[in-house]
Amino acid sequence: MNIASDSSSDIAFTPTVKAIQERKGSRRNYARMEEGGGWETRITPDLKVFVEAQTSVFLATANGEGQPYIQHRGGPPGFLKVIDEETLGFVDFVGNRQYITLGNLAENPLAHLFLIDYAHRKRIKIWGSARVVEGDPALIQRLMPEGYKARPSQVILFKVHAWDANCP
Repeated sequence: MNIASDSSSDIAFTPTVKAIQERKGSRRNYARMEEGGGWETRITPDLKVFVEAQTSVFLATANGEGQPYIQHRGGPPGFLKVIDEETLGFVDFVGNRQYITLGNLAENPLAHLFLIDYAHRKRIKIWGSARVVEGDPALIQRLMPEGYKARPSQVILFKVHAWDANCP
Protein backbone atom coordinates (compact mmCIF):
# COMPACT_ATOMS: atom_id res chain seq x y z
CA MET A 1 0.00 0.00 0.00
CA ASN A 2 1.19 3.50 -0.69
CA ILE A 3 2.55 4.78 2.61
CA ALA A 4 1.57 8.35 1.69
CA SER A 5 -2.11 7.34 1.55
CA ASP A 6 -4.57 9.20 3.72
CA SER A 7 -6.81 6.17 4.12
CA SER A 8 -6.52 2.41 3.74
CA SER A 9 -9.23 2.59 1.07
CA ASP A 10 -6.82 4.59 -1.12
CA ILE A 11 -5.53 1.18 -2.19
CA ALA A 12 -8.65 0.96 -4.38
CA PHE A 13 -9.95 4.53 -4.39
CA THR A 14 -7.31 6.12 -6.60
CA PRO A 15 -7.67 9.79 -7.56
CA THR A 16 -9.39 8.67 -10.77
CA VAL A 17 -11.83 6.47 -8.84
CA LYS A 18 -12.55 9.34 -6.43
CA ALA A 19 -13.22 11.68 -9.35
CA ILE A 20 -15.71 9.21 -10.80
CA GLN A 21 -17.33 8.77 -7.36
CA GLU A 22 -17.67 12.56 -7.17
CA ARG A 23 -19.17 12.77 -10.66
CA LYS A 24 -21.64 9.94 -9.94
CA GLY A 25 -22.61 11.15 -6.47
CA SER A 26 -21.14 8.52 -4.11
CA ARG A 27 -17.94 10.29 -3.03
CA ARG A 28 -19.49 11.96 0.06
CA ASN A 29 -20.43 8.57 1.57
CA TYR A 30 -16.94 7.14 1.04
CA ALA A 31 -15.27 10.31 2.32
CA ARG A 32 -17.22 9.90 5.59
CA MET A 33 -16.07 6.29 5.80
CA GLU A 34 -12.47 7.40 5.25
CA GLU A 35 -12.77 10.03 8.00
CA GLY A 36 -13.51 7.13 10.35
CA GLY A 37 -10.25 5.43 9.39
CA GLY A 38 -11.15 3.66 6.15
CA TRP A 39 -11.01 -0.06 5.72
CA GLU A 40 -9.53 -2.54 8.14
CA THR A 41 -5.84 -3.30 7.71
CA ARG A 42 -5.52 -6.12 10.24
CA ILE A 43 -7.22 -9.49 10.46
CA THR A 44 -9.93 -9.19 13.10
CA PRO A 45 -11.36 -12.15 15.04
CA ASP A 46 -14.54 -11.98 12.91
CA LEU A 47 -12.53 -12.00 9.68
CA LYS A 48 -10.49 -14.97 10.97
CA VAL A 49 -13.69 -16.98 11.52
CA PHE A 50 -14.98 -16.06 8.05
CA VAL A 51 -11.67 -16.81 6.30
CA GLU A 52 -11.14 -20.17 7.95
CA ALA A 53 -14.69 -21.32 7.12
CA GLN A 54 -14.19 -20.89 3.36
CA THR A 55 -13.80 -23.80 0.96
CA SER A 56 -13.24 -21.62 -2.09
CA VAL A 57 -11.41 -18.35 -2.81
CA PHE A 58 -10.37 -16.41 -5.87
CA LEU A 59 -6.81 -15.12 -6.10
CA ALA A 60 -6.19 -12.25 -8.51
CA THR A 61 -2.69 -11.38 -9.70
CA ALA A 62 -1.22 -9.40 -12.57
CA ASN A 63 2.02 -9.88 -14.42
CA GLY A 64 4.72 -7.23 -14.71
CA GLU A 65 2.93 -5.72 -17.71
CA GLY A 66 -0.36 -5.42 -15.78
CA GLN A 67 -2.18 -8.31 -17.50
CA PRO A 68 -4.63 -9.61 -14.85
CA TYR A 69 -5.39 -13.22 -14.01
CA ILE A 70 -7.83 -14.78 -11.56
CA GLN A 71 -7.35 -18.29 -10.24
CA HIS A 72 -9.64 -20.35 -8.04
CA ARG A 73 -8.13 -22.01 -4.97
CA GLY A 74 -10.06 -24.40 -2.79
CA GLY A 75 -10.01 -27.13 -0.21
CA PRO A 76 -11.80 -28.19 2.95
CA PRO A 77 -12.89 -25.54 5.46
CA GLY A 78 -9.74 -24.17 7.02
CA PHE A 79 -7.50 -24.67 3.99
CA LEU A 80 -7.01 -20.88 4.04
CA LYS A 81 -5.43 -20.12 7.39
CA VAL A 82 -4.77 -17.00 9.42
CA ILE A 83 -1.11 -17.04 10.41
CA ASP A 84 -1.08 -13.73 12.29
CA GLU A 85 -3.00 -10.45 12.28
CA GLU A 86 -1.65 -9.48 8.86
CA THR A 87 -0.89 -12.78 7.09
CA LEU A 88 -2.98 -15.49 5.46
CA GLY A 89 -1.50 -18.66 4.06
CA PHE A 90 -2.48 -21.78 2.19
CA VAL A 91 -0.90 -24.82 0.65
CA ASP A 92 -0.97 -24.54 -3.11
CA PHE A 93 -1.83 -27.98 -4.46
CA VAL A 94 -0.62 -29.58 -7.68
CA GLY A 95 -2.95 -28.40 -10.46
CA ASN A 96 -2.85 -27.87 -14.21
CA ARG A 97 0.81 -26.80 -14.06
CA GLN A 98 0.37 -23.63 -16.12
CA TYR A 99 2.01 -21.64 -13.26
CA ILE A 100 0.47 -18.33 -14.34
CA THR A 101 -0.16 -17.25 -10.74
CA LEU A 102 3.38 -18.18 -9.70
CA GLY A 103 4.84 -16.33 -12.68
CA ASN A 104 2.73 -13.27 -11.99
CA LEU A 105 3.76 -13.20 -8.33
CA ALA A 106 7.43 -13.50 -9.34
CA GLU A 107 7.00 -10.33 -11.44
CA ASN A 108 4.46 -8.43 -9.32
CA PRO A 109 3.65 -9.32 -5.70
CA LEU A 110 0.44 -7.25 -5.52
CA ALA A 111 -2.55 -9.54 -5.29
CA HIS A 112 -6.20 -9.67 -4.28
CA LEU A 113 -8.34 -12.30 -2.59
CA PHE A 114 -12.09 -12.45 -3.12
CA LEU A 115 -14.03 -14.64 -0.69
CA ILE A 116 -17.72 -15.38 -1.17
CA ASP A 117 -20.09 -17.08 1.24
CA TYR A 118 -23.09 -17.66 -1.02
CA ALA A 119 -25.32 -19.12 1.70
CA HIS A 120 -24.95 -16.09 3.96
CA ARG A 121 -24.66 -13.55 1.13
CA LYS A 122 -21.36 -12.14 2.34
CA ARG A 123 -18.28 -11.16 0.36
CA ILE A 124 -14.87 -10.09 1.58
CA LYS A 125 -12.35 -8.27 -0.64
CA ILE A 126 -8.73 -8.39 0.53
CA TRP A 127 -5.94 -6.33 -1.04
CA GLY A 128 -2.35 -7.26 -0.34
CA SER A 129 0.84 -8.80 -1.56
CA ALA A 130 1.63 -12.46 -1.94
CA ARG A 131 4.70 -14.59 -2.20
CA VAL A 132 5.36 -18.20 -3.03
CA VAL A 133 7.33 -20.33 -0.57
CA GLU A 134 8.86 -23.46 -2.08
CA GLY A 135 10.91 -26.15 -0.41
CA ASP A 136 9.61 -25.64 3.14
CA PRO A 137 8.12 -29.00 4.26
CA ALA A 138 7.55 -27.73 7.81
CA LEU A 139 5.42 -24.84 6.56
CA ILE A 140 3.52 -27.17 4.23
CA GLN A 141 2.85 -29.53 7.14
CA ARG A 142 1.71 -26.62 9.33
CA LEU A 143 -0.77 -25.35 6.70
CA MET A 144 -1.86 -28.65 5.11
CA PRO A 145 -5.49 -29.44 5.92
CA GLU A 146 -5.63 -32.51 8.12
CA GLY A 147 -6.62 -35.65 6.22
CA TYR A 148 -6.81 -33.86 2.85
CA LYS A 149 -5.57 -36.05 0.01
CA ALA A 150 -4.47 -33.35 -2.48
CA ARG A 151 -0.77 -33.22 -3.31
CA PRO A 152 0.95 -30.12 -1.92
CA SER A 153 3.29 -28.20 -4.20
CA GLN A 154 4.21 -24.99 -2.36
CA VAL A 155 2.75 -22.41 -0.01
CA ILE A 156 1.36 -18.99 -0.83
CA LEU A 157 1.60 -16.39 1.92
CA PHE A 158 -0.64 -13.33 1.58
CA LYS A 159 0.12 -10.13 3.51
CA VAL A 160 -3.06 -8.12 4.06
CA HIS A 161 -2.87 -4.43 3.20
CA ALA A 162 -6.60 -3.65 3.51
CA TRP A 163 -9.93 -5.44 3.42
CA ASP A 164 -13.60 -4.63 3.06
CA ALA A 165 -16.86 -6.53 3.45
CA ASN A 166 -19.29 -6.09 0.57
CA CYS A 167 -22.99 -5.64 0.94
CA PRO A 168 -25.05 -8.73 0.02
